[in-house]
Amino acid sequence: MQELKPIKEGKVREIYDNGDSLIMVATDRISCFDVILNNEVTKKGTVLTQMSKFWFDLTEDILPNHMISVDVKDMPEFFQQEKYDGKSMMCRKLNMLPIECIVRGYITGSGWKSYQENGTVCGITLPEGLKESDKLPEPIYTPSTKAEIGDHDENISFEQSIDHLEKYFPGRGQELAEKLRDNTIALYKKCAEYALSKGIIIADTKFEFGLDEDGNMVIGDEMLTPDSSRFWPADVYEPGHGQPSFDKQFARDWLKANPEKGWKLPDDVAQKTIDIYLEGYEKLTGKPLGK
Repeated sequence: MQELKPIKEGKVREIYDNGDSLIMVATDRISCFDVILNNEVTKKGTVLTQMSKFWFDLTEDILPNHMISVDVKDMPEFFQQEKYDGKSMMCRKLNMLPIECIVRGYITGSGWKSYQENGTVCGITLPEGLKESDKLPEPIYTPSTKAEIGDHDENISFEQSIDHLEKYFPGRGQELAEKLRDNTIALYKKCAEYALSKGIIIADTKFEFGLDEDGNMVIGDEMLTPDSSRFWPADVYEPGHGQPSFDKQFARDWLKANPEKGWKLPDDVAQKTIDIYLEGYEKLTGKPLGK
């Protein structure tokens, strides 16, 4: 069996070249505050890959995506090892657009902090009197630039996103920026409505898009996973404070409360983190992982 090496490693993902396609492996690594923690969270990679597949299938009517297969039998023999099964996705090669497309339906996190300071989120003025975790009148699109590992992404305005895209795609900046915004909001609205019917609020999320060989826009990377989104249980939702969630907020909160412990979660916190991921997956998809 030929040993394969990734051509690119992100904080959580490894990307392998497969000729005319790519294979993306979601590892069990976990990152918080842009730092890769010193322990793995078992099954986390499988949740990310299978959750993305679920949403890709659900949104094909809005926009195509890069997924070809999540069945390792369709991939080279190297990926048929147990450690890759369920975590690997064969994808189309895309020319990725250099923008993280963030959409916020509720005010929380850095958005809430900014609103408290000056009534805006990423330069967008919001109504007065909002409470933490309030639903926004309409979802807002707040793009950011994509940073290298170890750097922080930088929030930019919609106008700045036009200029940023223009640098990479001369003559297409305005058109691509508008398509990114419109697709981001359309995808969020459809998925948020579906999730709410399953008892989960999608407070915010981020998408990434690329262009295929014909220049058409395609959803890339991951989609609506607990790593890229805030999922809140709808049955206990109550504005005015932070919300419990089905994502890595639990791990973030523990790290904040225990700064002297360094970048390692205790086993019970790692276990609780995956339990939260699995519960969110089952609620959204209606079936346990692996079924």
